[in-house]
Amino acid sequence: MYQFSAKSKRVLTVLTVFSLVAFLLVEHYKTDHKRNWYDQKLEASQLAKKSFDYLKNYRLQKGVFIDAINDPNETAMIGQDITPITTDRGYIEAKLTALNPNFSAVIVEMLNEAGVNQGDNVAVAFTGSIPGLNICVISALQTLKLNPIIITSVGSSNWGANDPDFTWLDMERILVDAGIFKFKSIAASIGGGLDRGRGLSPEGRDLIYSAITRNNILFINEEYLDKSIEKRMDIYREHSDNKPIETFINVGGGIASLGSVENSQFIPSGLIESLPMKNYPSAGVLIKMADKKIPVIHLLNITQLAEKYGLPVSPKPIPQ
Repeated sequence: MYQFSAKSKRVLTVLTVFSLVAFLLVEHYKTDHKRNWYDQKLEASQLAKKSFDYLKNYRLQKGVFIDAINDPNETAMIGQDITPITTDRGYIEAKLTALNPNFSAVIVEMLNEAGVNQGDNVAVAFTGSIPGLNICVISALQTLKLNPIIITSVGSSNWGANDPDFTWLDMERILVDAGIFKFKSIAASIGGGLDRGRGLSPEGRDLIYSAITRNNILFINEEYLDKSIEKRMDIYREHSDNKPIETFINVGGGIASLGSVENSQFIPSGLIESLPMKNYPSAGVLIKMADKKIPVIHLLNITQLAEKYGLPVSPKPIPQ
């Protein structure tokens, strides 16, 4: 029978101790890593809730009527079915689901998985359609101390920020003026068809233009969609301070982001590190960013995202 020498036993002892120490270090790192994300998620969720509460109180002070049937949690953040600035069809379940401040924790997780670091540039595309998710995105970005460069398509689908006197740009400004948010859009378009409001009435387009001007935002109004897309890429580049854009976040189905309505069928929601190989009819900002190997966070199919990350759909009450 083979006999271990004293030297062999010492080697085995050293290897055993080394393995144990390595295991403990890995577990310690994982625990600290998870704890760090937990703290970030909690902070972002609290900031989102603070923002929702502030906007609700602001609306109530203005005497806004809350429809408790369509807004069962009485958030004052659910818009109307049809208004002059309603651009597309939207689903109320998605709008209600997005008012959960815990969505900001999901976005914190996606951003960390994308590999961002404090101070990194993050290009952001908002629409007026899902204001709750817009708030969760800014809450996550602010918590992680990132540098967002935000462009908004102001028009909204049903039940979103489609009150002409309370657009997404107005919500941003109110939260910045209150000292809750540090960031808001640097440019905005009308949105809708061709990113110029095709499908809206002249009154609707004028109302959106008024919202852009009263919030002192650069107006994107290119004649053709491809020019609007290029204008957005130029704005992101000009405001990046000669540093790379590390991640692109898109919220909603804005045509300038997607490039075409058909593309929404091919682009998965969530964190995308590489797009599926498809013959996309037209390349919007999202596809152009992905082509540059920039990680993309695409937030569109809200109820599916909620289910994937264990969040309730149309919760009542909203989780605290």
